[in-house]
Order: sequence, then structure tokens, then C-alpha cells
Amino acid sequence: MAEVYATGLKRPTALAFGPDGLLYATQESGEVVAVGPGSSKPRVLARGFKTPLGLVWSGSTLFVSAQGSVHRLTVSGKRVVSRKTIVNRLPFGRHQQDTIVLGPDGRLYLGSGTTCDVCREKDRRSGAILSFKPDGSNLRIVATGLRNPFGLVFDGDTLYVSDNARDDLGKNEPAETIVRIKPGADYGWPRCWASWQYRTLQGSCSGVTPPVAYLEPHSSADSLALWAGTMIVAEWGQYLSKQWGRKLVQVNVRTGRSSTFADGFEHPLGLAVEPHGGVLAGDWGRGVIYRIRKR
Repeated sequence: MAEVYATGLKRPTALAFGPDGLLYATQESGEVVAVGPGSSKPRVLARGFKTPLGLVWSGSTLFVSAQGSVHRLTVSGKRVVSRKTIVNRLPFGRHQQDTIVLGPDGRLYLGSGTTCDVCREKDRRSGAILSFKPDGSNLRIVATGLRNPFGLVFDGDTLYVSDNARDDLGKNEPAETIVRIKPGADYGWPRCWASWQYRTLQGSCSGVTPPVAYLEPHSSADSLALWAGTMIVAEWGQYLSKQWGRKLVQVNVRTGRSSTFADGFEHPLGLAVEPHGGVLAGDWGRGVIYRIRKR
């Protein structure tokens, strides 16, 4: 069952519940806003982020990932009482820094996209999963070979990531993927890619860790959430075509099987799970957040 949760947003990109029980969203135009059930006028908490794509709370502290940077905000009541850039000068270009999550070890984990479609990056922090302490120190490269690791979610101690594949192999290749992150692993980009047709890795793939699921090509598999025992993936879709994506997909990471969970979106982006309810999905195209619950 689907219903409208909130309206009036401008291209929402990420969702997260705050300690006050309100839902917070980043907007592509650079704001962090707060909404509640039935809201039509989002309240602006903070402005001035360059294309923010991720946010995560740790108590009253909010972390926001944006182009080339990560920011830490301390919030009291409805106000930001301190704000600091804790990571800066990360490489970005064709892609940028995406979802940020808090790991069970207390460290932050961040998807960092590549600067190009297919190339040899000079900076190892491109096309990688990065990790650092909440103060921004001790930055580590956790895994590499990921073209645009957009969605991140922890299932216990295991980190899963959605990766968006290259654009130069035609309309029907390659697959987008869900990968299980192993520290130090290489996931193949740019020399190796996942075939949608054959459900295998293609190219020069020696030493490459295979994905746990193959998703529709060019569907832009982005935000991830765990809900009711399944993984939900927001497939943003294509700009000029409705052939792939524009829906939520449920994935069984043990079998690799996937199926449509909900459709009818213009461009879904941003997922959050209610503490005792449904899954919330933002529609980047319509500026609406939907609540989806079991009947």
C-alpha cells in the first residue's frame, strides 16, 4: 500500500530520520530540510551544500556528503549550533561523493564515484569506498574498482553497495550491481564489467570479486535500505528513456534474485525506514516522499 508522506520538496536526494523523530532530506539545490507526515512546506535546517547526496545522523550530530566533501553539523532543537567541513578536496567529476553511512565500528563509510565513464584514475579515492573517523581523520580506502558506488547499507557487520556501471557498451549492457564489500577487494572497474545478458563478469576479471546481484542495465541503482527482511533498491532510471529503472526493486542478496517492489515513480531517490512502519521513498522528479507499507 502506497500513500503520500510529504510534498513540496525540490529534487530530494537522500532521507534519514533525526533524533527528534522528523524525517530529514537533502535537496539537490543544497539544502537539508525537515518534514513530517502530511507536510507540504519543508523546514530548512541548513543551506549551502554543493549537490548533497547523503546524510546520516549520530545522536544530535548530522553528517552530510556533497561534491568533494563531508560536513558535520551539531543540531540543538531546530538550529545548527556548529558546522564544520571534516573531509575536503576529494576527487569528483562525472560522478561525486554519494551515500554516507555510520558503520557498527563507529566509523563513517562513503561511496566516492569516478571522475569519468571509463578511464585510469590518478587518485585512488575515486571509484572507491572510503572510511574515516567522525572527526574526518584516519581516512582509509576500504575497496576499489567501483565506478559509482551510490547506495550503502550495513546488514549487521556486512556492508552492501549499489554500483552504477559504464555507459559505453550499448543500451542493454552492462548490468548495474549490488556488491558485498570485503576490505581490500577490487570490483573490477574499468577493466571488468558485469554482463546483464550472461549474468557473469566480462573483460579482464582476474582477482575481481563478483557481485551478489545483477540489476537492469543503465537503471541507475542508487539508494539502498533494509526493510522487512529484504533489500530495497531505488533505481533512478534514465534521463531520456523509460526502458530501465524508475522503480523500487527488492533484492535477495543470498540468491541474487530481484523483482519489482513498487513503480510509478518519475525518478525515485532516497530511502528511509520508519522505526515501526513502512519504507519511505523520495521521488526526485516530483518532489514527493511516499510511504509504502504492507497491506
